Amino acid sequence: MSIEVRVPTLGESVTEATVATWFKKPGDKVAVDEMLCELETDKVTVEVPSPAAGTLGEIVAAEGDTVGVDALLATLTEGEGAAAAPASEAAPAPAAPAAAPQSSSGKDTEDAPSAKKLMAENNISSDDVKGSGKDGRIMKEDVLNAINAPKAAAPAPAAAPRAPVAADQASREERVKMTRLRQTIAKRLKDSQNTAAMLTTYNEVDMTEVMALRNEYKDLFLKKHGVKLGFMSFFTKACIHALKEVPEVNAEIDGTDIVYKNYVNMGIAAGTPTGLVVPVIMDADQMSFAEIEKAIAEKGARARDGKLSMAEMQGGSFTISNGGVYGSLMSSPILNPPQSGILGMHKIQDRPMAINGQVVIRPMMYLALSYDHRIVDGKGAVTFLVRVKEALEDPRRLLMDL
Repeated sequence: MSIEVRVPTLGESVTEATVATWFKKPGDKVAVDEMLCELETDKVTVEVPSPAAGTLGEIVAAEGDTVGVDALLATLTEGEGAAAAPASEAAPAPAAPAAAPQSSSGKDTEDAPSAKKLMAENNISSDDVKGSGKDGRIMKEDVLNAINAPKAAAPAPAAAPRAPVAADQASREERVKMTRLRQTIAKRLKDSQNTAAMLTTYNEVDMTEVMALRNEYKDLFLKKHGVKLGFMSFFTKACIHALKEVPEVNAEIDGTDIVYKNYVNMGIAAGTPTGLVVPVIMDADQMSFAEIEKAIAEKGARARDGKLSMAEMQGGSFTISNGGVYGSLMSSPILNPPQSGILGMHKIQDRPMAINGQVVIRPMMYLALSYDHRIVDGKGAVTFLVRVKEALEDPRRLLMDL
C-alpha cells in the first residue's frame, strides 16, 4: 500500500519551507516515526517523521525545493521490510505539475495566492513589490512590507558591489546560500533599526554580592531543585523588579496606541549553531528562582538541538542578551521588535574601584539597555537600569520589593 508523505503544519504565519536534508534515499527501509527529512522555515527547523513502517519510494521534493503546507514530499510503500517496488509496478507517480502560469509581472514563477489577493485588495502592482520567495516569488509578507513602507521614503541605496577578487583567490572562495533563519534574523534586525528610535544607555554593576550569594547556596539549590543556580535568574528577577517601576520598557507600540503589559514574558537570547534565537519564558514574573533556572536550562538545550517550536519564540515582552559568555566587554544590543527594551549583559571582569575612599578590586560588569525612544524617555531608561543595578548589588532588595 502506497502512503503519501506530506509537509506538516508549520505553525502560525508560516506558509512554506525549504527542504534542507533528506536522511533517507529511495529504497531505504524506514520505521514508524523515523526521521525522513528536515524542513527549514524562517523560524525553526521541522523534522518530518515516517507515518508508517515500510520502504521509501519516490522523493518528490528534492533538497533545496520550496514547499507549501501539505505539499507532497515523497511516497512510502507500507509494510515492515517491504522491498522497493519495481518501477513498472510502483504506484503511479504524481502527475508532473503544470508549468506555473506567468504572473502579471512577467515572471515565470507564480506569486503566492495570499499575496495576489492582498495586492488586488490594495490596488498594488506586483512590479512595486520585491519578492523574497524562491526565484523572486512574491509572498504575503512582501506585500505587507510594501503597504507599510513609508510612501515618501527615499529608495534604499543599492548594495555596494563586491571588491575585485584576484583570480588565484576566487578559487579559494566559497559561496553558501543564507539559511531561512539567517535571512529572517538579518531582516528583523534591519527592520528594527529602520522602525524604532533606538537608543542605548549604559551602567555598571558590582557583582560581589550576587556571586557571594550564589557560592553560598549553589550546592543546596542544586540538591533541592535539581538545577544549577546561575546568574540569569538574578538578572531576570532584577529586570522584572525594574519593569514594575518603569512599565513603558515592557510595552509596545501598536499603530497610535501604546500597549502596556501587566505581565512579563521574558525572552532569553541564545546562540545556536544556525543563528540567534530568542526562546520566551511566559509569565516569568510569577516564577521562582528555581522555576526560572529550570525554564532557561530546558529552553537553552532545546534551542541548541534545534527543537524549539515557533510558539516558544513568540509573545516576548522584554529580552535579555548575554554577550558576556563569549567574552564581550561592551556592546549595544538591538531591539527584538515589537519590544521596546533589551538588556545586554557582558563579561565579569575584576577592576579597581573606589569603595569608601579605598581602592579595592571588584568583579564588575557593564550593562547596556537599548530602548525605543518613541515611548521610553531617557529618565525612564536610566531609572530602569539603576533599579537593575541596585537589585543586583543588594539582592535583599528583591526579597523586600524595594
